Amino acid sequence: MKEREEIRILSLNGLLGYGFPAESLKEGMKRSPHFIGVDAGSSDPGPYYLGSGKSLTKKLQVKRDLSLAIEASLAAGIPLVIGSAGTSGGEPHLRFVEEIIKDISKEKSVSFKLALIHAGIEKKAVKKALKEKRIKPLGETVPQLTADIVDKTVRIVGQMGVDPFIKAFRGNPDIILAGRACDTAVFAAYPIMKGYDPGLSYHLAKILECGALAGIPASASDCMCGSIGRDYFEVEPANHSRRCTKISVAAHSLYEQASPFGFYEPEGYVDLSGCDFQQESGRRVRVTGSRFKPCHGLQTIKLEGVVKRGYHTISMGGIRSRDVIENLDNMEKYVSEKTREMLPAVIVEEGYMLNFRFYGRDGVLGSIEPLREKPLHEVGILIEAIARTQEKADTVCALARSLALHFGFEGRKSTAGNIAFPFSPSDFPGGAIYEFCVYHLMETEDAGSFFPVEFKEV
Repeated sequence: MKEREEIRILSLNGLLGYGFPAESLKEGMKRSPHFIGVDAGSSDPGPYYLGSGKSLTKKLQVKRDLSLAIEASLAAGIPLVIGSAGTSGGEPHLRFVEEIIKDISKEKSVSFKLALIHAGIEKKAVKKALKEKRIKPLGETVPQLTADIVDKTVRIVGQMGVDPFIKAFRGNPDIILAGRACDTAVFAAYPIMKGYDPGLSYHLAKILECGALAGIPASASDCMCGSIGRDYFEVEPANHSRRCTKISVAAHSLYEQASPFGFYEPEGYVDLSGCDFQQESGRRVRVTGSRFKPCHGLQTIKLEGVVKRGYHTISMGGIRSRDVIENLDNMEKYVSEKTREMLPAVIVEEGYMLNFRFYGRDGVLGSIEPLREKPLHEVGILIEAIARTQEKADTVCALARSLALHFGFEGRKSTAGNIAFPFSPSDFPGGAIYEFCVYHLMETEDAGSFFPVEFKEV
């Protein structure tokens, strides 16, 4: 009877590859969870990972996390659910994690059923929706999408909701590995499939998807336990050195949201305006009152796509001479002008970019920094050059760096270099750079149909 009254979930950590204490996993498994879930991606690290097909978290750490999780889930006979594989959830990212899973299977001599959920969206489907006026920008600052931009994208993914996960669960796999997904879908799909309140399911998922980040002390590198009943859910860190409080859980309910009263999912709106947070014990919090309002009419899929913009090179240094610091604006202007004047004509004709950041003065906010206090005793300088090829980006950066190093100004007392470089070489080729060009919502009658589920025996 107890099994029907409450579903228990173990969140591995805030991002696959962030690590977690092995003891926390053991402690979490003592609660007899119905499944283990972990989010593996985000658009927060920027467009590079979607464009390059690479992962923010690295193979050896992802393998360590997965080895422990797979061993625990197979021993308990419960599913392991992974969303947004390889950071960006495209096909190369899905394959990256799948290969790690296969390696673990061989090394541990274990077999299991794997469900793969694909998240790549074909360009022709996007252009069809664009032609039918079913695509709109996600935010006022995002430009309108065009067919030409779609054609130039390296790849496009859609952010899936709970439906593809539910379809995968019904195939009874041991592991579900999904491409780009809403963080909440990883944890909300199972209880929703079992008939639990969607509002509570999504809200619980909102807390669990970041691991123990809603705990005190907060950490995305630790496990969180959750349970959901018919009219409540509870959360508690697996690690006994952490605790949840009413404030910490309520605060995390607002995480990355524009409104304190709720948040949107592909299937509808999660209304938090009537929530009540209660301290059930020194480490556990109970939440009630979360409500779900399903969308009427067409569902939406968030699309993410990138274009390749060129290559970049950076140079980093430090300045601890007050007279140089007082002339930073003059230095930037002089170097920008002289770089353009002295570069090979082909680079100027093709176009390039030269960016400066001065850490310690306004490196984070740039020109809108309100606290440009003087005198400053130390400033870090970051020079970034962007061009059509790596060789050309290297050229722009090298010229700009040398001009900044030897920039002369009124009152200069020495002809030595203006900048101290902590590394040799001083310039670092950064490879290809990408830009988000697709960050839009696509309306559709059936959002789940864009995310096919494939079953494999590993």
